[in-house]
Amino acid sequence: MNNKFDALKDDDSGDHDQNEENSTQKDGEKEKTERDKSQSSGKRKAVVPGPAEHPLQYNYTFWYSRRTPGRPTSSQSYEQNIKQIGTFASVEQFWRFYSHMVRPGDLTGHSDFHLFKEGIKPMWEDDANKNGGKWIIRLRKGLASRCWENLILAMLGEQFMVGEEICGAVVSVRFQEDIISIWNKTASDQATTARIRDTLRRVLNLPPNTIMEYKTHTDSIKAWEEFHGLVNSSGR
Repeated sequence: MNNKFDALKDDDSGDHDQNEENSTQKDGEKEKTERDKSQSSGKRKAVVPGPAEHPLQYNYTFWYSRRTPGRPTSSQSYEQNIKQIGTFASVEQFWRFYSHMVRPGDLTGHSDFHLFKEGIKPMWEDDANKNGGKWIIRLRKGLASRCWENLILAMLGEQFMVGEEICGAVVSVRFQEDIISIWNKTASDQATTARIRDTLRRVLNLPPNTIMEYKTHTDSIKAWEEFHGLVNSSGR
């Protein structure tokens, strides 16, 4: 596990993703193996809570991505660029991952952490996401680490109280601001999206004048295609 997180820290120091992948053949092979495993869940060994651990209602997977701003991102290249960190099934397993991870506030450049239910890829086109959307909150610099931790702890603790609607959460580190978002399955369910909004305000302790935007993934795809003049794209 430590090798995986060391790679993240090295990437944060300014090394390009491609250089990182080429530098250690073993790590590259390991990542490919993990991707292959994630694509064939029937063959993957199930992640389960350890003895005396506190199980979560759902298993979750951490992902990480980084790209060079301004470079067009197709659906295929985005999927290749996103890296699976690991999956956990208990509170204790979560903290073992999280305690080794770089905090969002310490990341640089165009970087993202994703935390999604196991089996759901952090992509608009995933079957669990395609009819959904996300609440988006833009943060001034310095708030991302605290807000991200509060958000994912609320998600793991089932504080949103919307059944199986929650798919995952993302923190996006950008140059002038940071963005956090939470994704749900059904964009048309206004009662659910309203409850998610209200819970977000509470768990993040947001000021009343905080601007929150709900965007469907369909609209995100359309906006991306129009901006880049692409037909089959999936940009972030």
